[in-house]
Amino acid sequence: MPPPGGTPPPHPPPDGGWGWVVVGAAFISIGFSYAFPKAVTVFFKEIQLLFNTTYSEIAWISSTMLAVMYAGGLGLAFNLQPALTIIGKYFYKKRPVANGLAMAGSPVFLSTLAPFNQYLFNTYGWKGSFMILGGLLLNCCVAGSLMRPVEPKASTESKNKVGVRETDCSMKKRQKKLSVWEEINKYLDFSLFKHRGFLIYLSGNVIMFLGFFAPVIFLAPYAKDKGIDEYSAAFLLSVMAFVDMFARPTVGLIANSKLIRPRIQYFFSFAVMFTGICHLLCALAEDYTSLVVYAVFFGLGFGSVSSVLFETLMDLVGAQRFSSAVGLVTVVECCPVLLGPPLAGKLVDETGQYKYMYLACGAIVVLASVWLLIGNAANYRLLAREKKKSIHTKESQETEPLKTSQSPSVNIKSGKNEEWKGAEVNSSERETNI
Repeated sequence: MPPPGGTPPPHPPPDGGWGWVVVGAAFISIGFSYAFPKAVTVFFKEIQLLFNTTYSEIAWISSTMLAVMYAGGLGLAFNLQPALTIIGKYFYKKRPVANGLAMAGSPVFLSTLAPFNQYLFNTYGWKGSFMILGGLLLNCCVAGSLMRPVEPKASTESKNKVGVRETDCSMKKRQKKLSVWEEINKYLDFSLFKHRGFLIYLSGNVIMFLGFFAPVIFLAPYAKDKGIDEYSAAFLLSVMAFVDMFARPTVGLIANSKLIRPRIQYFFSFAVMFTGICHLLCALAEDYTSLVVYAVFFGLGFGSVSSVLFETLMDLVGAQRFSSAVGLVTVVECCPVLLGPPLAGKLVDETGQYKYMYLACGAIVVLASVWLLIGNAANYRLLAREKKKSIHTKESQETEPLKTSQSPSVNIKSGKNEEWKGAEVNSSERETNI
Protein backbone atom coordinates (compact mmCIF):
# COMPACT_ATOMS: atom_id res chain seq x y z
CA MET A 1 0.00 0.00 0.00
CA PRO A 2 1.58 3.31 -1.05
CA PRO A 3 1.94 6.08 1.49
CA PRO A 4 -0.71 8.77 1.51
CA GLY A 5 1.48 11.49 0.02
CA GLY A 6 3.37 11.71 -3.26
CA THR A 7 3.27 9.61 -6.43
CA PRO A 8 4.70 6.09 -6.28
CA PRO A 9 7.73 5.61 -8.56
CA PRO A 10 7.48 3.10 -11.47
CA HIS A 11 10.22 0.94 -9.93
CA PRO A 12 9.84 0.93 -6.11
CA PRO A 13 13.15 1.37 -4.22
CA PRO A 14 14.27 -1.26 -1.66
CA ASP A 15 13.15 0.83 1.36
CA GLY A 16 15.77 -0.79 3.58
CA GLY A 17 18.75 -3.13 3.39
CA TRP A 18 21.85 -1.30 2.26
CA GLY A 19 19.74 1.85 2.26
CA TRP A 20 20.24 2.21 6.02
CA VAL A 21 24.02 2.17 5.49
CA VAL A 22 23.51 4.92 2.93
CA VAL A 23 21.47 6.88 5.51
CA GLY A 24 24.44 6.59 7.90
CA ALA A 25 26.80 7.86 5.20
CA ALA A 26 24.43 10.75 4.41
CA PHE A 27 24.28 11.47 8.15
CA ILE A 28 28.06 12.05 8.17
CA SER A 29 28.15 14.07 4.93
CA ILE A 30 25.20 16.30 5.81
CA GLY A 31 26.53 16.69 9.35
CA PHE A 32 29.86 18.11 8.25
CA SER A 33 28.31 20.17 5.43
CA TYR A 34 25.85 22.08 7.59
CA ALA A 35 27.65 22.06 10.96
CA PHE A 36 31.06 23.30 9.83
CA PRO A 37 29.98 26.80 8.63
CA LYS A 38 27.99 27.28 11.87
CA ALA A 39 30.59 25.85 14.25
CA VAL A 40 33.35 28.17 13.05
CA THR A 41 31.34 31.11 14.38
CA VAL A 42 33.02 30.34 17.72
CA PHE A 43 36.17 31.95 16.27
CA PHE A 44 34.38 35.07 15.00
CA LYS A 45 34.77 37.32 18.03
CA GLU A 46 38.53 36.73 18.18
CA ILE A 47 39.02 37.01 14.39
CA GLN A 48 37.01 40.24 14.46
CA LEU A 49 39.28 41.73 17.12
CA LEU A 50 42.42 40.44 15.40
CA PHE A 51 41.62 41.93 12.00
CA ASN A 52 39.58 44.89 13.31
CA THR A 53 36.56 44.04 11.15
CA THR A 54 32.85 44.89 11.45
CA TYR A 55 30.01 42.44 12.13
CA SER A 56 28.88 42.49 8.50
CA GLU A 57 32.42 41.79 7.26
CA ILE A 58 32.96 38.85 9.60
CA ALA A 59 29.60 37.36 8.59
CA TRP A 60 30.90 36.91 5.02
CA ILE A 61 32.95 33.90 6.20
CA SER A 62 29.98 31.64 6.99
CA SER A 63 27.69 33.11 4.35
CA THR A 64 30.26 32.54 1.60
CA MET A 65 30.78 28.92 2.68
CA LEU A 66 27.05 28.26 2.78
CA ALA A 67 26.36 30.07 -0.51
CA VAL A 68 29.10 28.27 -2.45
CA MET A 69 27.92 24.97 -0.95
CA TYR A 70 24.37 25.69 -2.14
CA ALA A 71 25.52 26.82 -5.58
CA GLY A 72 27.37 23.49 -6.15
CA GLY A 73 30.91 24.74 -6.88
CA LEU A 74 33.34 23.59 -4.36
CA GLY A 75 34.17 21.57 -1.31
CA LEU A 76 31.14 20.97 0.87
CA ALA A 77 28.80 20.93 -2.14
CA PHE A 78 30.25 17.56 -3.16
CA ASN A 79 29.26 16.33 0.31
CA LEU A 80 25.76 17.78 0.42
CA GLN A 81 24.23 17.24 -3.02
CA PRO A 82 24.85 13.46 -3.36
CA ALA A 83 23.79 12.86 0.25
CA LEU A 84 20.45 14.62 -0.34
CA THR A 85 19.76 12.86 -3.64
CA ILE A 86 20.72 9.31 -2.70
CA ILE A 87 17.98 9.00 -0.04
CA GLY A 88 15.25 9.21 -2.68
CA LYS A 89 16.90 6.41 -4.66
CA TYR A 90 16.76 3.97 -1.74
CA PHE A 91 13.50 4.95 0.01
CA TYR A 92 9.88 5.76 -0.79
CA LYS A 93 7.54 4.46 1.93
CA LYS A 94 10.02 5.28 4.70
CA ARG A 95 11.51 8.32 2.96
CA PRO A 96 10.48 11.00 5.52
CA VAL A 97 11.99 8.89 8.31
CA ALA A 98 15.19 8.30 6.33
CA ASN A 99 15.46 12.01 5.49
CA GLY A 100 14.89 12.94 9.14
CA LEU A 101 17.63 10.58 10.32
CA ALA A 102 20.08 11.77 7.67
CA MET A 103 19.38 15.45 8.37
CA ALA A 104 19.97 14.81 12.08
CA GLY A 105 23.68 14.70 11.25
CA SER A 106 23.81 18.49 11.26
CA PRO A 107 22.79 19.04 14.93
CA VAL A 108 24.77 16.02 16.15
CA PHE A 109 27.97 17.36 14.58
CA LEU A 110 27.19 20.95 15.58
CA SER A 111 26.68 20.03 19.25
CA THR A 112 30.09 18.35 19.19
CA LEU A 113 32.03 20.80 17.03
CA ALA A 114 30.98 24.00 18.83
CA PRO A 115 32.63 23.23 22.20
CA PHE A 116 35.38 21.25 20.46
CA ASN A 117 36.27 24.29 18.37
CA GLN A 118 36.50 26.41 21.51
CA TYR A 119 38.92 23.87 23.02
CA LEU A 120 40.98 23.79 19.80
CA PHE A 121 41.13 27.58 19.73
CA ASN A 122 42.36 27.81 23.31
CA THR A 123 44.98 25.10 22.66
CA TYR A 124 46.18 25.64 19.07
CA GLY A 125 44.80 29.03 18.01
CA TRP A 126 42.40 29.56 15.13
CA LYS A 127 44.95 28.63 12.43
CA GLY A 128 45.88 25.32 14.05
CA SER A 129 42.18 24.63 14.68
CA PHE A 130 41.35 24.92 10.99
CA MET A 131 44.13 22.47 10.08
CA ILE A 132 42.73 19.88 12.49
CA LEU A 133 39.18 20.45 11.26
CA GLY A 134 40.36 19.99 7.68
CA GLY A 135 41.74 16.57 8.60
CA LEU A 136 38.43 15.60 10.24
CA LEU A 137 36.54 16.55 7.08
CA LEU A 138 38.42 13.83 5.17
CA ASN A 139 36.11 11.30 6.85
CA CYS A 140 33.51 12.36 4.30
CA CYS A 141 35.51 10.45 1.68
CA VAL A 142 34.71 7.23 3.57
CA ALA A 143 31.04 8.18 3.76
CA GLY A 144 30.94 8.87 0.03
CA SER A 145 32.36 5.45 -0.78
CA LEU A 146 29.35 3.83 0.93
CA MET A 147 26.81 5.55 -1.35
CA ARG A 148 26.44 2.83 -3.94
CA PRO A 149 24.09 3.45 -6.88
CA VAL A 150 20.84 1.48 -6.93
CA GLU A 151 20.95 -1.13 -9.71
CA PRO A 152 17.61 -1.82 -11.41
CA LYS A 153 16.38 -5.41 -11.43
CA ALA A 154 17.10 -7.29 -14.66
CA SER A 155 13.91 -8.08 -16.60
CA THR A 156 13.30 -10.99 -18.97
CA GLU A 157 13.54 -8.70 -21.98
CA SER A 158 16.97 -7.42 -20.95
CA LYS A 159 18.28 -10.98 -21.00
CA ASN A 160 17.66 -11.18 -24.72
CA LYS A 161 20.97 -10.28 -26.38
CA VAL A 162 19.35 -9.12 -29.59
CA GLY A 163 17.01 -6.81 -27.69
CA VAL A 164 19.91 -5.41 -25.70
CA ARG A 165 21.92 -4.67 -28.85
CA GLU A 166 18.97 -2.99 -30.53
CA THR A 167 18.32 -0.90 -27.43
CA ASP A 168 21.99 0.12 -27.20
CA CYS A 169 22.06 1.14 -30.86
CA SER A 170 18.88 3.18 -30.55
CA MET A 171 20.18 4.86 -27.39
CA LYS A 172 23.45 5.77 -29.11
CA LYS A 173 21.59 7.28 -32.05
CA ARG A 174 19.37 9.22 -29.68
CA GLN A 175 22.34 10.53 -27.71
CA LYS A 176 23.98 11.77 -30.91
CA LYS A 177 20.90 13.80 -31.77
CA LEU A 178 20.86 15.59 -28.38
CA SER A 179 21.66 19.28 -28.63
CA VAL A 180 23.71 21.21 -26.10
CA TRP A 181 20.55 22.58 -24.45
CA GLU A 182 19.01 19.09 -24.25
CA GLU A 183 22.23 17.80 -22.71
CA ILE A 184 22.07 20.50 -20.02
CA ASN A 185 18.34 19.93 -19.49
CA LYS A 186 19.06 16.24 -18.90
CA TYR A 187 20.83 17.17 -15.66
CA LEU A 188 18.93 20.36 -14.79
CA ASP A 189 15.26 20.07 -15.72
CA PHE A 190 14.34 23.68 -16.48
CA SER A 191 10.75 22.66 -17.21
CA LEU A 192 10.34 22.69 -13.41
CA PHE A 193 10.00 26.47 -13.67
CA LYS A 194 6.57 25.78 -15.20
CA HIS A 195 5.63 23.70 -12.13
CA ARG A 196 3.32 25.81 -9.98
CA GLY A 197 4.09 24.06 -6.69
CA PHE A 198 7.84 24.20 -7.36
CA LEU A 199 7.71 27.96 -7.95
CA ILE A 200 5.78 28.52 -4.69
CA TYR A 201 8.30 26.41 -2.77
CA LEU A 202 11.28 28.16 -4.39
CA SER A 203 10.02 31.70 -3.86
CA GLY A 204 9.09 30.96 -0.23
CA ASN A 205 12.53 29.50 0.46
CA VAL A 206 14.29 32.48 -1.12
CA ILE A 207 12.47 34.79 1.31
CA MET A 208 13.06 32.46 4.26
CA PHE A 209 16.81 32.04 3.75
CA LEU A 210 17.36 35.80 3.95
CA GLY A 211 16.73 35.48 7.68
CA PHE A 212 17.25 31.77 8.38
CA PHE A 213 21.00 31.36 9.01
CA ALA A 214 21.93 34.76 10.49
CA PRO A 215 20.46 34.02 13.97
CA VAL A 216 22.59 30.87 14.21
CA ILE A 217 25.75 32.61 13.04
CA PHE A 218 25.36 35.49 15.51
CA LEU A 219 24.14 33.49 18.52
CA ALA A 220 27.59 32.97 20.10
CA PRO A 221 28.78 36.56 19.39
CA TYR A 222 25.45 37.84 20.75
CA ALA A 223 26.03 35.99 24.03
CA LYS A 224 29.63 37.24 24.29
CA ASP A 225 28.41 40.78 23.65
CA LYS A 226 26.16 40.46 26.70
CA GLY A 227 29.19 39.59 28.86
CA ILE A 228 28.71 35.82 28.86
CA ASP A 229 31.94 33.79 28.97
CA GLU A 230 33.17 32.04 25.82
CA TYR A 231 32.41 28.46 26.87
CA SER A 232 28.86 29.33 27.95
CA ALA A 233 28.35 31.18 24.65
CA ALA A 234 29.53 28.13 22.69
CA PHE A 235 27.27 25.97 24.86
CA LEU A 236 24.24 27.79 23.45
CA LEU A 237 25.00 26.28 20.05
CA SER A 238 25.28 22.88 21.72
CA VAL A 239 21.88 23.31 23.40
CA MET A 240 20.29 24.32 20.10
CA ALA A 241 21.97 21.40 18.33
CA PHE A 242 21.00 18.91 21.06
CA VAL A 243 17.30 19.76 20.71
CA ASP A 244 17.66 19.85 16.93
CA MET A 245 19.25 16.38 17.09
CA PHE A 246 16.08 14.80 18.51
CA ALA A 247 13.67 17.07 16.65
CA ARG A 248 14.70 15.96 13.16
CA PRO A 249 14.06 12.19 13.41
CA THR A 250 10.97 12.80 15.56
CA VAL A 251 9.51 15.24 13.05
CA GLY A 252 10.43 12.77 10.29
CA LEU A 253 8.28 10.13 12.01
CA ILE A 254 5.42 12.61 12.42
CA ALA A 255 5.68 13.67 8.78
CA ASN A 256 5.47 10.02 7.69
CA SER A 257 2.08 9.56 9.41
CA LYS A 258 -1.10 9.20 7.38
CA LEU A 259 -2.47 12.41 8.83
CA ILE A 260 0.51 14.67 8.05
CA ARG A 261 2.11 13.29 4.88
CA PRO A 262 -0.73 14.31 2.51
CA ARG A 263 -0.54 17.80 4.10
CA ILE A 264 3.24 18.04 4.36
CA GLN A 265 3.29 21.37 2.49
CA TYR A 266 1.17 22.98 5.23
CA PHE A 267 3.23 21.26 7.92
CA PHE A 268 6.39 22.79 6.44
CA SER A 269 4.78 26.25 6.37
CA PHE A 270 3.82 26.08 10.05
CA ALA A 271 7.33 24.89 10.98
CA VAL A 272 8.77 27.94 9.21
CA MET A 273 6.32 30.21 11.05
CA PHE A 274 7.27 28.71 14.42
CA THR A 275 10.96 29.40 13.71
CA GLY A 276 10.24 33.02 12.77
CA ILE A 277 8.27 33.60 15.97
CA CYS A 278 11.23 32.25 17.98
CA HIS A 279 13.49 34.89 16.40
CA LEU A 280 10.99 37.64 17.21
CA LEU A 281 10.84 36.58 20.86
CA CYS A 282 14.65 36.38 21.08
CA ALA A 283 14.72 40.18 20.99
CA LEU A 284 13.24 40.07 24.52
CA ALA A 285 16.15 38.00 25.90
CA GLU A 286 18.02 39.83 28.66
CA ASP A 287 20.08 37.18 30.46
CA TYR A 288 21.73 33.80 29.85
CA THR A 289 18.68 31.80 31.01
CA SER A 290 16.43 33.47 28.43
CA LEU A 291 19.02 32.77 25.72
CA VAL A 292 19.05 29.09 26.71
CA VAL A 293 15.24 29.01 26.44
CA TYR A 294 15.51 30.63 23.00
CA ALA A 295 18.14 28.06 21.97
CA VAL A 296 15.78 25.22 22.99
CA PHE A 297 12.81 26.51 21.00
CA PHE A 298 14.98 27.60 18.09
CA GLY A 299 16.48 24.10 17.97
CA LEU A 300 12.96 22.64 17.79
CA GLY A 301 11.93 24.98 14.99
CA PHE A 302 15.19 24.66 13.09
CA GLY A 303 15.03 20.87 13.31
CA SER A 304 11.41 20.78 12.15
CA VAL A 305 12.15 22.91 9.09
CA SER A 306 15.34 21.05 8.21
CA SER A 307 13.72 17.62 8.63
CA VAL A 308 11.05 18.23 5.97
CA LEU A 309 12.86 20.86 3.86
CA PHE A 310 13.86 18.48 1.07
CA GLU A 311 11.10 15.93 1.72
CA THR A 312 8.61 18.70 0.88
CA LEU A 313 10.39 19.32 -2.42
CA MET A 314 10.49 15.60 -3.21
CA ASP A 315 6.77 15.36 -2.47
CA LEU A 316 6.12 18.13 -5.00
CA VAL A 317 8.24 16.96 -7.95
CA GLY A 318 8.74 13.22 -7.29
CA ALA A 319 11.91 11.22 -6.78
CA GLN A 320 12.70 11.07 -10.51
CA ARG A 321 12.97 14.86 -10.88
CA PHE A 322 14.31 15.53 -7.39
CA SER A 323 18.00 15.63 -8.34
CA SER A 324 17.30 18.36 -10.91
CA ALA A 325 14.94 20.17 -8.54
CA VAL A 326 17.38 20.25 -5.62
CA GLY A 327 20.13 21.46 -7.96
CA LEU A 328 18.02 24.34 -9.25
CA VAL A 329 16.75 25.21 -5.77
CA THR A 330 20.18 25.34 -4.17
CA VAL A 331 21.63 27.39 -7.05
CA VAL A 332 18.88 30.01 -6.68
CA GLU A 333 18.98 29.92 -2.88
CA CYS A 334 22.70 30.63 -2.76
CA CYS A 335 21.96 34.36 -3.28
CA PRO A 336 19.86 34.88 -0.10
CA VAL A 337 22.17 32.54 1.82
CA LEU A 338 25.14 34.66 0.75
CA LEU A 339 23.54 38.05 1.39
CA GLY A 340 21.44 37.29 4.51
CA PRO A 341 24.15 37.15 7.24
CA PRO A 342 26.14 40.19 5.99
CA LEU A 343 22.95 42.25 5.77
CA ALA A 344 22.08 41.18 9.30
CA GLY A 345 25.59 42.10 10.43
CA LYS A 346 25.21 45.50 8.77
CA LEU A 347 22.09 46.07 10.82
CA VAL A 348 24.05 45.26 14.00
CA ASP A 349 26.80 47.69 12.95
CA GLU A 350 24.34 50.54 12.42
CA THR A 351 22.17 49.99 15.51
CA GLY A 352 24.79 48.58 17.87
CA GLN A 353 22.27 46.03 19.19
CA TYR A 354 21.51 42.47 18.17
CA LYS A 355 17.81 42.58 19.02
CA TYR A 356 16.96 44.57 15.90
CA MET A 357 18.71 41.97 13.78
CA TYR A 358 16.66 39.18 15.41
CA LEU A 359 13.45 41.17 14.91
CA ALA A 360 14.23 41.68 11.22
CA CYS A 361 15.14 38.01 10.67
CA GLY A 362 12.02 36.86 12.51
CA ALA A 363 9.77 39.12 10.44
CA ILE A 364 11.32 37.84 7.20
CA VAL A 365 10.88 34.18 8.18
CA VAL A 366 7.25 34.73 9.27
CA LEU A 367 6.59 36.50 5.95
CA ALA A 368 7.98 33.45 4.12
CA SER A 369 5.67 31.14 6.06
CA VAL A 370 2.61 33.26 5.23
CA TRP A 371 3.60 33.26 1.56
CA LEU A 372 3.96 29.46 1.59
CA LEU A 373 0.60 28.98 3.32
CA ILE A 374 -1.28 31.25 0.90
CA GLY A 375 0.52 29.86 -2.14
CA ASN A 376 -0.06 26.22 -1.22
CA ALA A 377 -3.73 26.85 -0.40
CA ALA A 378 -4.26 28.56 -3.76
CA ASN A 379 -2.36 25.82 -5.57
CA TYR A 380 -4.45 23.06 -3.97
CA ARG A 381 -7.67 24.87 -4.91
CA LEU A 382 -6.53 25.19 -8.51
CA LEU A 383 -5.50 21.54 -8.64
CA ALA A 384 -8.88 20.47 -7.22
CA ARG A 385 -10.69 22.68 -9.75
CA GLU A 386 -8.64 21.28 -12.64
CA LYS A 387 -9.25 17.73 -11.44
CA LYS A 388 -12.98 18.35 -11.16
CA LYS A 389 -13.03 19.90 -14.61
CA SER A 390 -11.15 16.97 -16.15
CA ILE A 391 -13.53 14.47 -14.51
CA HIS A 392 -16.55 16.45 -15.79
CA THR A 393 -15.06 16.56 -19.30
CA LYS A 394 -14.36 12.83 -19.22
CA GLU A 395 -17.89 12.06 -18.07
CA SER A 396 -19.40 14.24 -20.79
CA GLN A 397 -17.29 12.51 -23.42
CA GLU A 398 -18.46 9.14 -22.18
CA THR A 399 -22.17 10.12 -22.19
CA GLU A 400 -22.18 11.78 -25.62
CA PRO A 401 -22.10 8.51 -27.62
CA LEU A 402 -25.06 7.26 -25.57
CA LYS A 403 -27.10 10.34 -26.48
CA THR A 404 -26.23 10.29 -30.16
CA SER A 405 -26.68 6.56 -30.47
CA GLN A 406 -30.42 6.82 -29.96
CA SER A 407 -32.25 6.41 -33.28
CA PRO A 408 -35.03 8.83 -34.30
CA SER A 409 -38.65 7.96 -33.68
CA VAL A 410 -40.22 5.74 -36.35
CA ASN A 411 -43.76 5.02 -37.34
CA ILE A 412 -44.89 1.42 -37.13
CA LYS A 413 -47.98 0.41 -39.06
CA SER A 414 -50.13 -2.52 -38.00
CA GLY A 415 -51.94 -4.85 -40.27
CA LYS A 416 -54.96 -2.49 -40.11
CA ASN A 417 -52.83 0.43 -41.53
CA GLU A 418 -52.91 2.23 -38.13
CA GLU A 419 -49.93 4.51 -37.30
CA TRP A 420 -48.20 4.35 -33.95
CA LYS A 421 -46.18 7.53 -33.59
CA GLY A 422 -43.37 8.12 -31.12
CA ALA A 423 -42.25 4.49 -30.68
CA GLU A 424 -38.50 4.67 -30.00
CA VAL A 425 -36.06 1.93 -30.90
CA ASN A 426 -33.04 1.64 -28.60
CA SER A 427 -29.89 0.65 -30.50
CA SER A 428 -27.81 -0.38 -27.47
CA GLU A 429 -25.46 -3.29 -27.85
CA ARG A 430 -27.47 -5.61 -25.64
CA GLU A 431 -30.75 -5.09 -27.57
CA THR A 432 -28.97 -5.30 -30.89
CA ASN A 433 -27.56 -8.70 -29.94
CA ILE A 434 -31.01 -9.84 -28.90
